[in-house]
Amino acid sequence: MTARRRVQYVVVCEDRQHETFARRFLKATGLVTDRSQLRVERSPGGRGAADRFVQETYVTELEAGRRTHVATTLLVLTDGNAVGVNGRLRRLDEACQRQGVATRSPEDRATVFVPTWNIETWFAYLDDETVDESRKDYPRLPKPRDCRRHVGVLVEMCRSGELRPPAPRSLRAACREYDALLG
Repeated sequence: MTARRRVQYVVVCEDRQHETFARRFLKATGLVTDRSQLRVERSPGGRGAADRFVQETYVTELEAGRRTHVATTLLVLTDGNAVGVNGRLRRLDEACQRQGVATRSPEDRATVFVPTWNIETWFAYLDDETVDESRKDYPRLPKPRDCRRHVGVLVEMCRSGELRPPAPRSLRAACREYDALLG
């Protein structure tokens, strides 16, 4: 984990693609205007399951956010894989319970995005494809930064308040989380 510093946003994610997506999304929406406002906790590649890292770090950051007087928003990105949005949310709650921490409540400034099967599903959708969230074989981007155009499309959809039908259920859920964050 990186050294803790007071920031306005903490991103907890599985990999560099999630990190790049989150950074670009927060910047494009105007929520983060300066790098000093953001801290990223990304799973160290090759050291165990990334989803496990996200669960453990989520609990730590959720609890830390409750203890500080500085308003900090937690943004979590974790792939749904075979368990989907509800399965991942359930696992985050279970991780809290195992560590004796209250589960996320509406008062917490914590947003969870769960692209299902993975974030490449969202990229395919944002490229105008009709997607099937049970498929895990949508192509990876050549470079994480190549998600810039996808973020741009998503931000425009968020601003208009409407996703192009048929939208993936996991992306609709993420939009509800985003709306609650702004709410």
